[in-house]
Amino acid sequence: MNLADAEQFIFDKLRAGLSPTLHYHGLHHVRDVVESANRIAQGEGITDEESLALLHTAALFHDAGFLSTYRGHEEAGCVYVRQVLPDFDYNDRQIETICGMIMATRIPQTPHNKLEEILCDADLDYLGRTDFEPIAHSLFEELKVRDMVPDKTVWNQIQVSFLASHRYWTPTAIATRQAAKEQRLDALRALV
Repeated sequence: MNLADAEQFIFDKLRAGLSPTLHYHGLHHVRDVVESANRIAQGEGITDEESLALLHTAALFHDAGFLSTYRGHEEAGCVYVRQVLPDFDYNDRQIETICGMIMATRIPQTPHNKLEEILCDADLDYLGRTDFEPIAHSLFEELKVRDMVPDKTVWNQIQVSFLASHRYWTPTAIATRQAAKEQRLDALRALV
């Protein structure tokens, strides 16, 4: 596996190819998910070098499907990683492990193993962080541009429903993010 070159490759592709209207799903989100995945993996005691490299790769590529589509971007991302990762010396088993992690992030999340749980929690880490408001607003702007949400009132209702149905999977995320997420949910419920 040549992780360093794969990372440079996908950063270049995302920088050049993502729509500027992806206010939430931009390169900044990918970097945030990579950082969160590494932190959660450390909290979960993942030390195996290959597992960490596969998790890092999945975090880097988890939204690569946005290069070609908005809806169904996880499936498109898996098609993409199957095309490009062999060029970086990833084998079929490693690529399928990465695809499993990417597909697990599809809403509603469906992780089937520890690495998939970590990526799911990293992808929605912001739900229990102090920077929730500006990040949630960037998602509102992204959806509004696509006529997927009409106004703030409907958006707040969507957020209440989403936060109420969301769960963190790893003990690390539950311990560090759950309480703040629940406070955010209570505050949003007061608005709708």
